[in-house]
Amino acid sequence: MANEELRPIIVKRIKKVAGGHHGGAWKIAYADFVTAMMAFFLLMWLLGSTAKGNLQGIAEYFQNPLKVAMSGGDGSGDSSSVIKGGGKDLSRRDGQTKKGEIEAVKKTYNLQAAEAALARADAERLKGLKSKIEAAIESSPTLKQFKKQLLLDITTEGLRIQIVDEKNRPMFASAKADLQPYTREILHEIGLALNDVPNRISLSGHTDAAPYGSGEKGYSNWELSADRANASRRELIYGGMEEAKVLRIVGLSSSVLFDKADPLNPINRRISIIVMNKKAEQSASQDGGEVDLGKTVDIPVETK
Repeated sequence: MANEELRPIIVKRIKKVAGGHHGGAWKIAYADFVTAMMAFFLLMWLLGSTAKGNLQGIAEYFQNPLKVAMSGGDGSGDSSSVIKGGGKDLSRRDGQTKKGEIEAVKKTYNLQAAEAALARADAERLKGLKSKIEAAIESSPTLKQFKKQLLLDITTEGLRIQIVDEKNRPMFASAKADLQPYTREILHEIGLALNDVPNRISLSGHTDAAPYGSGEKGYSNWELSADRANASRRELIYGGMEEAKVLRIVGLSSSVLFDKADPLNPINRRISIIVMNKKAEQSASQDGGEVDLGKTVDIPVETK
């Protein structure tokens, strides 16, 4: 009992204190979050406003950022860079001359040279066709007697073959689109020769200035010239010419006279076949086949 009286008595008291200051760590975390969000939205804006080519260049840079420094080539100071300028000459505002641009210029010149070479080859091909048709006219008894009615010349559109009327030897029945038998033979010979070149053709019909009795309101020279051009197309194909070679058919009535001094001259009644060069063919395909009269009207014609 004496020992128990000497044992110390320990009293535990819990002191309750209101919540105090926890420090500023949360402020740093929040600031980091806001900064990250700003960077994210800035990245989204850049991706949305940057061209596809620039995006590809940026992606290539981050895939291999040391490529330019180690092996040379396009750099961040190129004129096509998102950030303009740079290079050794800092006074320049347009940036370095990009190597690819120099190559593009070279390719442009090469393309022009290739187009010029193709145009020359096309012209030589048409000249060869002209010589072949002239030789066929000389060697064929059927065609030789119509030599004066077959006119061949080179125009800005290509090789022009004109079959014209004579006073006593018309190509068609009077005021009709019916071909004479000898006209059919001429078109058969020409149609076969046209298959020797890949160029496409245009057909135009022409009449003299003598009007129909019904005037322009009824069947007129416009319809007649178009019908004659289409009849010639059918005969060329019947003689062996490929159907796909025909690009356009037009009737021009007496709007483009061969003999402007004498509108009633029989030579104004004619069929014009133009073996088009590539430039004229592309132009006709793009504008829907419209005819540029200025390309053939004032070209001098060689009479054979």
